[in-house]
Formats: sequence, C-alpha cells, structure tokens
Amino acid sequence: MNLEYEKGVGKNIRTLREHKKMTQEQLSAKLQVNGCDITRSALAKIEVGQRHLYVDELMQIKKILNVEYEELLP
Repeated sequence: MNLEYEKGVGKNIRTLREHKKMTQEQLSAKLQVNGCDITRSALAKIEVGQRHLYVDELMQIKKILNVEYEELLP
C-alpha cells in the first residue's frame, strides 16, 4: 500500500479515536475483545503509518468507532 495513503488512514483513525475520547489502550483493548490482536504499540504504529492495516482490522475499527469507511479513508 502507498505510504502516504497509510499515513492518511492512520491520521484519520487517530483523529476519530480522539474525537470519541478514547485512548490507544482503550481502542486496542476493544479490538482484542473483537478478535484483532492489536496492541497499543501496534495501534500507535498504524496511526503514524509505520504498520500495515489489514482489512479485518479496518472493519473492526470502523465498528468500534461507529463511523463510515469514508471517514477512515483519506
């Protein structure tokens, strides 16, 4: 995936997460409960575009943050 695109997705995740007043720890815990093995550290890397985001992870983030895909994608 394009690095700039991944950075854009990560930035959007961070913005939406902060808007929902969630910490990285809280979001990663909810992802783990829903079957995505994402640690807080991995989530931090996703948010800055240093870690690839898989489709199933994106689906769970969308569900947990209660947003549309268009809000996640740059």
